Amino acid sequence: MLKVGLTGGIGAGKSEVSRLLVGHGAVLIDADRIAREVVAPGTPGLAAVVDAFGEEVLAADGGLDRPRLGSIVFADPEKLAVLNSIVHPLVGARSRELEDAAADDAVVIHDVPLLAENGLAPLYDLVVVVDARPETQLDRLVRLRGMTEEDARARMAAQATREKRLEIADVVIDNDVPLEELERRVDEVWTDLGRRARE
Repeated sequence: MLKVGLTGGIGAGKSEVSRLLVGHGAVLIDADRIAREVVAPGTPGLAAVVDAFGEEVLAADGGLDRPRLGSIVFADPEKLAVLNSIVHPLVGARSRELEDAAADDAVVIHDVPLLAENGLAPLYDLVVVVDARPETQLDRLVRLRGMTEEDARARMAAQATREKRLEIADVVIDNDVPLEELERRVDEVWTDLGRRARE
């Protein structure tokens, strides 16, 4: 098994890269998706978040109001640390379960947005960083995700710097390119990962 940590700043295109890798046969463990699962209605995770931040972070349907919680924690590093202390251990435990279920010769892609921030690079056989210029990230967040420029800049500022991510990279995928070029680059990376998994 080859354990790959995949990361990149918000709006860099990491989700597109993970989608392409899955298309090649990678096993994807998506930390964001798991983070949503562990705070779903009725879970101990959601109860802990409500204990920490109050009923105002609940939507009318009883689920987590993610935009409301985001506006609270991304503006306050201490509150973000509290949220992370609740969610990250739950995500880690579920990720280990999914990894244990993968085949021995699998390429397991751990899609981890905060890999650099949380010093997680040593957990993986190698780290792939999807990289884009900050102005590209900002444009994608505002144009494609409908964020305000202020919100987008706050989310970007809450993450590791581009330089910090690049420092931990074993492989960098430049995503300041058209989709066809990105697909070609991911093809090359997949060939390399497959070779490493067989070694």
